[in-house]
Amino acid sequence: MPVDMLVSRSLGVAAIGVALSLAAGCGQGGDDGGAKRTATPPTVASSTATPVPTAPPRFQAQVKPVTAQLLKHSWRKGCPVPLADLRVIEMPYWGMDGKAHTGGRLVVNAEATGPLTKVFGKLYALRYPIRRMEPVDAYKGSDYDSIEADNTSAFNCRAVTGGTGWSRHSYGLAVDVNPCENPYVDSDGHIDHKDCVKFGDRKRRDPGVIHAGDKVVKAFAGIGWGWGGDWNGIKDYQHFSSSGR
Repeated sequence: MPVDMLVSRSLGVAAIGVALSLAAGCGQGGDDGGAKRTATPPTVASSTATPVPTAPPRFQAQVKPVTAQLLKHSWRKGCPVPLADLRVIEMPYWGMDGKAHTGGRLVVNAEATGPLTKVFGKLYALRYPIRRMEPVDAYKGSDYDSIEADNTSAFNCRAVTGGTGWSRHSYGLAVDVNPCENPYVDSDGHIDHKDCVKFGDRKRRDPGVIHAGDKVVKAFAGIGWGWGGDWNGIKDYQHFSSSGR
């Protein structure tokens, strides 16, 4: 046989031997008795970290002048207080959903801004829940519709309920708080708003219900304001005013 053929055959045999040797060693070690090795999976970062809760906003109130446009439904010429003597307090409040809400607006007499800011700061610290807080102009000046929406409000140039004289709301010196949970009750026990009738039972402990001597009543008493829940005959559980009426 020619030399070049012998070399070629020898090289081919050697190549086959190497291939068989490599095949026999795939997935095996030289000193583990041939046990199969299992690759270690890469480490995956955990995604179960506890989220950091967002802190509620601090209570900060801003007092701003009002405009005729802001109060186009609730103020008119002939009202007992001029626009120049009214202010809007913008502040956060705790909602019925247990969350802090920004953008609450309460229109009040300029002289009451300091005391009322103090009161609502206390209510915020207590996390006392308020359904909503916006000027009655959001309801085109309708006290009835504002109550239906369970809206906490203050200024509204209107007559006293059931009378002809000016209400304390006409001076920006009265606030109605959660008016559905704290309804106006006639001397015969009648309540106008059907969804609020159940709150004629003052033993209820629903969120937002005000009771005699509680922290809400005390907060207003701290600035010298009286509560309609203390009236004889008619009860106005939502109502707080500088004169007590």
